[in-house]
Amino acid sequence: MRRDVDLHADRAVSSDASDVERHGEVSLRPQRLVDFVGQRELVGHLEIVLGAAQTRGHSVDHLLFAGPPGLGKTSLAAIVANELGVGLRVTSGPVLTRPGDLAALVSDLDEHDVLFIDEIHRLPRAVEEVLYPAMEDHRLDVLLGRGPSARSIRLELPDFTLIGATTRTGLVAAPLRDRFGFVGQLDLYEPDELERIVLRSAALLEVSVSPAAAAVVAGRSRGTPRIANRLLRRVRDFAAVSGVEAIEEAIAVAALELFGVDERGLDKLDRRILGLLCQQFRAQPVGLLTLAHALGEEPATLEDAYEPYLLRSGLLVRTPRGRVATESAYRHLGLPGPGGGLV
Repeated sequence: MRRDVDLHADRAVSSDASDVERHGEVSLRPQRLVDFVGQRELVGHLEIVLGAAQTRGHSVDHLLFAGPPGLGKTSLAAIVANELGVGLRVTSGPVLTRPGDLAALVSDLDEHDVLFIDEIHRLPRAVEEVLYPAMEDHRLDVLLGRGPSARSIRLELPDFTLIGATTRTGLVAAPLRDRFGFVGQLDLYEPDELERIVLRSAALLEVSVSPAAAAVVAGRSRGTPRIANRLLRRVRDFAAVSGVEAIEEAIAVAALELFGVDERGLDKLDRRILGLLCQQFRAQPVGLLTLAHALGEEPATLEDAYEPYLLRSGLLVRTPRGRVATESAYRHLGLPGPGGGLV
């Protein structure tokens, strides 16, 4: 029986503005595999896996999607449920703090339903241990009480599909990873794929965007659809305030420059990081803690949110002694190279 999507939400209460923004983001998600842009190899594999499950009349094997944030892992989980015509439950690893949380969730599933756990690498070990028999044998062994009076009961579960998503594949415990029948790696998107996503999103938002403007937004999106959609909304807002109905290339460039996103997709903090490495710590390796203190940011924020893109872009390298800016970074900032000459 088809059910509406149930969201196992965070405890925090969002503001009205955040709710509107989240609804806008969700509305841009593709609902079917034919609408999903990019990840061609992964989509092809999913078509085979889903088609085979439908032919047999069984649930799909448990799926694990891995890759950087914003590439479509949650969208693919919803697409799997839509393609199969089953219910979808959504939660995340940090929310499931006790085995009882997981037991309450999976015992309420219907036959063939999909359970999606985001950030599955952050599941507590006690919850993870309970998940193993649920995935393999469709049963839960729950311990009631403590001490000598404690007793274990067994709950029989429906045949369901677990979909996990992780940005840190190496942190997923090997016993858990091995229980997934299919592991899909999502890669960064090509500019032409992002351009198609921007044009599709613009149509859904009922905004007129020229191909040249879409290319500008796509080129500054760091290979990530979530960022592309966010930038598109900011360009739309800029155009609306400026009284412009059709967004052309010049409007897109002006809007993104106003919001501090340059032609390589770097924002203000990205440029501050490179500026420190190219000027204050010129040609010297800098440790993560030193760099974090100089920026006033947490080391984990720099390492997880900013360094990966700078590394992939060839603007920063990590050496045994610390972080060093590359010649491309000096060139991007318009600064003379470490040797004193222009690069």
